[in-house]
Amino acid sequence: MNRRRTIAVVVLVASLGLGGCAAVQPWQRGRLAHPCMQLTPRLGDWYAVHVAQVREGAAGGETQAGGGCGCN
Repeated sequence: MNRRRTIAVVVLVASLGLGGCAAVQPWQRGRLAHPCMQLTPRLGDWYAVHVAQVREGAAGGETQAGGGCGCN
């Protein structure tokens, strides 16, 4: 019973991981290359990062120093 459960969990995790794979056509790459699709903020978006840090009350992981109070 334990071995079956382990195999089922492995198959489930593998199927979830493969669900995000898709073939991207050449005409779709322009849309995916749009700046809003980037995971990391651009250098010009430092203000938006600062606003998000103040709103969340947390800081870290970026190149800025300071706390969540907005008073650097």
